[in-house]
Amino acid sequence: MQVLEHPPSGCPALVLNADFRPLSYYPLSLWAWQDVVKAVFLDRVDVLSTYDQEVRSPSFAMKLPSVVSLRDYVPQDRTPAFTRFNVFLRDGFACLYCGRREDLTFDHVIPRSRGGRTSWRNIATACSRCNLAKGGRTPAEARMVLMRTPAPPKAWELQEGGRRFPPNHLHQSWVDYLYWDAELEP
Repeated sequence: MQVLEHPPSGCPALVLNADFRPLSYYPLSLWAWQDVVKAVFLDRVDVLSTYDQEVRSPSFAMKLPSVVSLRDYVPQDRTPAFTRFNVFLRDGFACLYCGRREDLTFDHVIPRSRGGRTSWRNIATACSRCNLAKGGRTPAEARMVLMRTPAPPKAWELQEGGRRFPPNHLHQSWVDYLYWDAELEP
């Protein structure tokens, strides 16, 4: 992970909830500078840190915010959406059969040809090698063992999972608000 002293391309702002924790770690909760300036004028955020760059109008100048916090707390306990990205995040971007991190795919634990549904409990991250080896069989029939049983994740579990994958570049002003566990990095 590289800490930048100059603003990242486009000058995005890190967005924190009202409790000063990021709305999301992975992907990191960033807003475009235009959206942040609008939120400042609508009095929806507090500016915690700024870049040296300014935006100007004939009667106004403002340093671009680099870190903002929402004025109103956004509850983080909603059920996570079932998406390919969230399934991979739940499974730590690793095959649940062999642990490989390359060529990841969805695997229906109970194959669709046998009535298996596309749901949190029946989808596991699998590398293409394991998915092909398993084919249209159940893990038991293919003599393959899942490292853990797929289940719907809680929002906080995805947040914690996201902390395992820090972005390649962070701006210096963001570092004090982010808590990455270096031991958990892949």
